[in-house]
Order: sequence, then structure tokens, then C-alpha cells
Amino acid sequence: MADRFRELERPQAGRLKDVVLMATVTGFEGLRRPRRTDLKQFSELFDPLFSASSDEARRQAAAALSQCQHLPPSVALQIGNAPISIAAIFLTRSASIDDATLLQVIRTQGQAHATAIARRDNLSVHVVDALVERRQTASAPAKAAVPVLPASPTPRTTEVSQRQPEATAQDMTAAKLLREEKLRNDLKSLARAPQKTTAALPVIEPVDSLHEALLVRFARSGEANLFAASLSAALRSTAELGERILLDISGQQLATTLTALDMHADDSLFVLCAFYPDLTERLGGTTRGEALLASLSLETCRVRVQAWLQSDQKDTTGPAGHQAYLSPDRGNDPRQTSSRQDPARASADTQQKRTFGRGR
Repeated sequence: MADRFRELERPQAGRLKDVVLMATVTGFEGLRRPRRTDLKQFSELFDPLFSASSDEARRQAAAALSQCQHLPPSVALQIGNAPISIAAIFLTRSASIDDATLLQVIRTQGQAHATAIARRDNLSVHVVDALVERRQTASAPAKAAVPVLPASPTPRTTEVSQRQPEATAQDMTAAKLLREEKLRNDLKSLARAPQKTTAALPVIEPVDSLHEALLVRFARSGEANLFAASLSAALRSTAELGERILLDISGQQLATTLTALDMHADDSLFVLCAFYPDLTERLGGTTRGEALLASLSLETCRVRVQAWLQSDQKDTTGPAGHQAYLSPDRGNDPRQTSSRQDPARASADTQQKRTFGRGR
């Protein structure tokens, strides 16, 4: 285990910048409401790291940042201008990218980037117009390449063309409007059709070595916030799901998730024992953590985690200002009875204080 982390710390290893990039992204995801200085600092750190990292690390960073509600415009533009294999998920799902960035990507990048943007929900009028214009300019050279032989004008056709120039111009304008309206409808239907199938079928991919190293490192240092954010990034889910999994004090949900991600058995056992020390208790010739992992199968765990991901995708109408469960400065939970005060009881106590000590 120690040798694996020594490899991550060696300068000659090409993955060092990948680890720093993912740690920077994970730390930024842990901020509930980033301040202006946090956005500026993240933008300055992200630019060189993203350019120097590998394609796999950049793809993972783009997928993680597509779930953030607040993102610097320069970072969004840098990811949007990346190759389509990296920027596709960000252009399709990110809610923090504004219309100005989308318009700039449409005008400077290729047709694949425009197709990914067309799959977004709630496209504005300006973005739809830019997509229509992009499609018209792409199809214009193909139409112009077909030669049209001019027919010899007869006296009758010449006379009709001279009598009805205004009617011909009106017909051309009406045909152009109908064609543009049809293109708008086609783009809207194309943007909404594929997302229903992808939302209904979440895919669980095995955890890569980069995320596995981050999970073990955060478990070793006891940083629960960063661990939950890294777990959510590995699952490609919201931050709430990773927090709910970690809050299960029995460790059953975390063990199920690590098994579904096909994490190494030794690393899974180390992570479980780091957050749940009671799993180190020995039972005969084994420990409770080893017995828990031995009782789980890969197929059963993947089906269960897939159900969690489906429920997490449907639950997208939560409060705007989310506050992490594991946040150190979390305030009182209004759902708990200890943090609420009954108005009727408060008024009765106040009346009793006023009448106490008065003579009848």
C-alpha cells in the first residue's frame, strides 16, 4: 500500500499532474458557495494543470465539474474548447456554462461541439439561432456544388417573370421562414430525445487508479468531505449521494459501493476500517470488515448502486443552496425537534414569567 503512494509522489511519474488536477477539482467541489477569490484562485490553478494533464484525467475533471453550479467563465470556456471526447459531457450537462460561452464554442469549434450543445435542456433563443445558422452554413456549400443549367427563356416565361417579381420574392421569404422553423423543431426534438434513455440507464464503470488513490489518501487523512466528493465523482452522481453513503454508520452502503466500483479488496478494507473502526473487531479468524466484504457479490452490488443512481437522477429539484452534511460549520437542522421552538409553548412560558410573583 505504501509503495503505491510513493509512486504517486515521484516527479518522474507522468501521473503526478493528473493527481494534482483531480485533487484541485475535488477541493473546489467541496466548497458549498465559493467566493470570488475562490473562483479566481481555482481559475489560475486549473488553466496550467488542465493543459498539462492526460486525456483521461481531463475527461474525469470535465465530468466532475459538469455538476458544479458555480464555475469561472474561463474554466468553462477552456473545457468547452477541448476535444469533443473530453468536452462532450460538460457541454451536454453543465448548468454553470452561460450563453456567451456556448455561442463562442459554437462559432469557433466543429459540428461535434454544436451537436453536444444541441442536446442541452432549456436552450435560449440566441443559442438556438446560432445552431440553426451553423447548420445552414454547413449545408450551404453542398447545395452550391450542384450545378444548375440555365434553361433558355421562352417569351412566355420572360413575360411572367417580369409581371410577378414581388410574388416570387414573397414566396422565397415564406419558404425560408418555414425551413428555419422546421430546423428549430428538429433541433429541439434532437436535444430532448436522447437524454431520456441516458437518464434511465446509469452506467457504473470500474474505478480507475487515479480515483482509487484519491479515495485511499483521503481515508488515510480522515478528510470525510473530500472523500465523499471523490466518491461522487467516481460514481458520476451528485454530492448528496456520496454524503448519504458515507453517513451510514454500519458501513454497509460504503462497502456495497466500493464493491460495485470493483475497487481492490485491500484498499476497500482499509477505507472501511478508517471510517468505521468497529469493523476492525475480530470474529474468529477474520475481522468484521473482511466478513462484510466477503458477503457481497459484484453483480448484486452493481444492481443496488444502479438503483441509487436512478433515484439520484430523479431527485434534481432540491434546494438551491445545498449545505454538505459533513460540513464543519453546518448549522442547526430545522428537521430536528431540538432546533425548533414551539410558538404556543414559547408564549405560555413568557406569560408565566410575567405573572410569576404577582399577588392575587
